[in-house]
Amino acid sequence: MTNSNTKALSEVGVSIWLDDLNRTMLEQNELAKLVEEKNVVGVTTNPTIFATALSDGAAYDEQVKLLAADGADVDEAVFLITTDDVRTACDQLMSVYDSTDGKDGRVSIEVDPRLAKDTDGTIESAKKLWKSVDRPNAMIKIPATQAGLPAITAVLAEGISVNVTLIFSLDRYRAVMNAYLEGLEQADKNGHDLSKIRSVASFFVSRVDSEIDKRLDEIGTDEAKALKGKAGVANARLAYQAFEEVFSTPRWQSLADDGAHVQRPLWASTGVKNPEYKDTMYVVDLAVADTVNTMPPKTLDALADHGEVAGDQVTGGYDGAREVLAQLDTVGVDYNDVVKVLEDEGVSKFEGSWGELLDSVKGELDKAAAK
Repeated sequence: MTNSNTKALSEVGVSIWLDDLNRTMLEQNELAKLVEEKNVVGVTTNPTIFATALSDGAAYDEQVKLLAADGADVDEAVFLITTDDVRTACDQLMSVYDSTDGKDGRVSIEVDPRLAKDTDGTIESAKKLWKSVDRPNAMIKIPATQAGLPAITAVLAEGISVNVTLIFSLDRYRAVMNAYLEGLEQADKNGHDLSKIRSVASFFVSRVDSEIDKRLDEIGTDEAKALKGKAGVANARLAYQAFEEVFSTPRWQSLADDGAHVQRPLWASTGVKNPEYKDTMYVVDLAVADTVNTMPPKTLDALADHGEVAGDQVTGGYDGAREVLAQLDTVGVDYNDVVKVLEDEGVSKFEGSWGELLDSVKGELDKAAAK
């Protein structure tokens, strides 16, 4: 039986992607159950997810032993382990990919986060991941850092589908959409079929509230505290307005005439951090057509259990969203500083998780080699 709440969200035009992946899930057919029962049509991964998966070493013991016996170093081992999981997930979602003509059934894997400030390194990492996974429904995640923007364009120009991640600011989001259009224009010149290229732009939500709420508490006035929990949704709604603007221009129409698809906004970081807030707010309050919502398992379960989907909650809210950001400025919250801090923290967190992943795999390789 398909869950009525997840079905209702899908019917608004939201693709539900799971923000989680591990080998046990794949081996026990849990992903297929989520497709059938909760309308899940895609998967996203990141360094933190892989670090968590590898910390449960049992599912990976056999592969680690083989890699140790082959003398694999830690970077090679992590690459092979993670691409194996993504390839398997791609295979399990291939029927969704086929039935949606490539729109969904996608599995995202991120370039090494240590390359966030290295354009050329990011391009090479993305091409290597794409070639290794070797599935048309893979997506390569590239961070929307300044160095990431030209890498996004270059990778798309190779005909590779891209999930742009770590977007916090409206200005950076517009730069990401421009990088996408430039990538498609170059791909077209390079002879690639634009209809085969897909992209999403991952706009982070809950982290915006976490950072701004902290600043509002420090300001401490009643006026400031009344704005808590409003910034994340407001910021995302204005991002959707920007999406509508960019993908209605003559420049875009020219690409669409050649078969290109819009780069859908993807709402990321949708797990609610503050227990005082509705635990489905970053899902139901951002329901709107032509979007993806990537949910950790806890948020997906909350939606299925008690999420109240009431149709499009975005396109009528632009004026209110602008008012929220204006009020934040009035009480003394510096938006530009917030989004810079969040980007820097986002890169740092993924680098830290990647380091934990490398340490974990090195420890397992050392143990296996010692036996």
